[in-house]
Amino acid sequence: MSIKVIPLGTAGGVPTVDRSLPSIALIRKGETLLFDCGEGTQRQMIKAGISPCGRMKIFITHLHGDHVVGLFGLLQTMNLLNRDKELNVYGPEGLSGLIKGVLSNIAAEPKFELKVHEVDEGIVCEESEYVVKAVWAEHSKPNLAYALIEKEYPGKFHPEKAKELGIPEGPLWAKLKRGEAIVLKDGRVIKPEQVVGPPRPGIKIVYTGDTAPCDSIVKLSEGADLLIHEATFDSSLLAKAIEDKHSTAAQAAEIALKAGVKKLLLTHISARYQEAKILEEEARKIFPEVEVARDLAVYEVIKH
Repeated sequence: MSIKVIPLGTAGGVPTVDRSLPSIALIRKGETLLFDCGEGTQRQMIKAGISPCGRMKIFITHLHGDHVVGLFGLLQTMNLLNRDKELNVYGPEGLSGLIKGVLSNIAAEPKFELKVHEVDEGIVCEESEYVVKAVWAEHSKPNLAYALIEKEYPGKFHPEKAKELGIPEGPLWAKLKRGEAIVLKDGRVIKPEQVVGPPRPGIKIVYTGDTAPCDSIVKLSEGADLLIHEATFDSSLLAKAIEDKHSTAAQAAEIALKAGVKKLLLTHISARYQEAKILEEEARKIFPEVEVARDLAVYEVIKH
C-alpha cells in the first residue's frame, strides 16, 4: 500500500525561482488526485510526468487566485490534447460559475465531460477504496481542507495456517482472502478469520490549503500518515499570520502534535524566505518528523 505525494507548487501567494504556486498531486494506483491548481501547475505536471489526459480528480480549497488560476489553462490543454475521460472537480461555492465564466470567455468550453461539484463539509467523494472528506478551515476566504482516507484493507493472509488446516493452494485460498468461508471435502467449514489477520487501516493524507490554526484541522488530521499544512510565516511574523489568517511553522507543528500525525510536510512558503530552513527548524522543536516541501520532490507514504 503506497501513495506518491508530489508537491507541484509550494509557494505562498507569490512564486519564486524555486517554488511554483500551490498544487499538490497525490498518485494512487494510477489515478492523480490534484489538490489546488495555481498558475503554472500544468507545466509542473509535465515535469513530474503526470498526464493531463489520465485518470484524475481535482480538489480546490478556495477561490484565491494563487490556488485556482492554473485550472483554466489546464482544462484548455486537456481540450487541445483531446482528453476523453470524465473529469470531476470539487470545491467551494462559486467554483462552478468561475469555471464556466472563464472558459466561455476564452473559447475553451470542454469537449470532454466536466463535472463541477460545489461541496460543503463531509464526504465529498467516495470510491470503492477511498473517500475524500472536507472540513472548513479558518481563512479570509472560505477554505476547505481535504483528507484522502483509504478504506480498510483486508487482513494479511497466513499461508502456513492454511496449510496446517489442510487447505489446498488455489481457488479456496482466493475465497478466504476475499473474506468468504469455504467447505473442505471432509465437511469442515473454514472461516476467513482462521487464516486471515484483522483488517488493516488504509493511508490517510490531509491537505489544509490556507488556514489559521483551528480545531477542525486537528480533528480532520487525527492519526494521519501525512499532514500537508501551510506554514506561510515564521513566529517572528505571528501578528501578520493572525491578521492574514495564515499559520506559522510553529503553529503547524502544534497542530501535527495535537492530531498525532506521523509526518508533517510544510508548504505555502512566503517568498520572503529564500532559505526555508528557519521554518523547518522552528517546527522541529515542537514536532520532529517535519520537512519543508520542495517543488517536484517525490514523497511516498507506505503502509504494510
